[in-house]
Parts: sequence; C-alpha cells; structure tokens
Amino acid sequence: MIIPTITLPRETSHASLTSEELKRMGIPEGLIRVSVGIEDIDDLIEDFKQAISVC
Repeated sequence: MIIPTITLPRETSHASLTSEELKRMGIPEGLIRVSVGIEDIDDLIEDFKQAISVC
C-alpha cells in the first residue's frame, strides 16, 4: 500500500512567498497538494472516496 503525501503549499514549499506572489503564481488559499505513487487509478479513486466519506 502506498500512502500519499498531502501538503498545503502556502504553508510548506511556498511559505516564503508573499500573498501577491502566490496570487500571481495561481496558488489559491486552501490549495491542497496530493502526491501519489504509481497506484492504479481505480484504487486511488476508491481510496479518496473512502477518505471523504469519513468526513
């Protein structure tokens, strides 16, 4: 099983940028980046459906 990495670019990789720079780059507030491996797409979709149903 591959566990995806989930980050908020505004708080991690792009934390040093100003709000104006983020806006110019098209990085909106609340953007969530999900990095997954080479899992089968159907498995990924099912994983996301299951995760969202818990909320």
